Amino acid sequence: MRIVVCVKHVPELESARAFSEGRVVRSTEDGTLNEVDENAVEAALTLGEGASEAEVIAVTVGPASAVDAVRRALQMGADRGLHVIDDALAGADYAATTTALAAAVRSIGEVDAVVTGMAALDGLGAVVPSLLAAELGLPQLTVAHEVSSADGVVTIERDVAGATETWRAPLPAVISVTDVANSPRLPKMKEILAARSKEVATVSLADLSLEPADVASRTQVLEASRRPDRAGPQLVTDDDGQGGRKLADYLISEGLI
Repeated sequence: MRIVVCVKHVPELESARAFSEGRVVRSTEDGTLNEVDENAVEAALTLGEGASEAEVIAVTVGPASAVDAVRRALQMGADRGLHVIDDALAGADYAATTTALAAAVRSIGEVDAVVTGMAALDGLGAVVPSLLAAELGLPQLTVAHEVSSADGVVTIERDVAGATETWRAPLPAVISVTDVANSPRLPKMKEILAARSKEVATVSLADLSLEPADVASRTQVLEASRRPDRAGPQLVTDDDGQGGRKLADYLISEGLI
């Protein structure tokens, strides 16, 4: 069984966020593996544990620093990695990223499953799994909190609008998981050291038979500004016996009632 898990290198949630020339400012110092992608790696490894001769391949698209996400997946137990890096991908939007990811998956050959996190925490678009399924022509099972497979069929459970749904699809399929799907394993020192010798192939767009025009972004950030600081608390007193009216006027002015 061959399983591809898509991972992304993102800025730390607590790090300073900024835009420059319409792009998120990224640095190696404050980068990390996207948190929900840890759940995706765990789901991919678990699927592989139930099959014979399983192989888990971590795939990422991004600049040189993005390889750190692949390295983290290898430390967790993935067998090898694939890093798509090309200057033409700088500032790529969801559609462009998906095109590159799909081409990378195809370059691997036949795969039984493609696993992703439900969203990247730097953008929270949550559309790449669906776009990837469409690009690959595969069924999609999204926002799963439980994943299992047997006899060539993958089954997930997910919670939508207060209801628990069970979905099934024949493999191969694209599966996205939530941050409660599992508890990602913590690599031990032995696994961290072993990951250093695991293969991480680096490919360009040309290697994937893509042209820069194929990954041209369909969207563009025209302007970005910092969110205004949250206003401090407003104290309403009742010194003049009008406290209730003042409170009501405030709530009405803020559109709260």
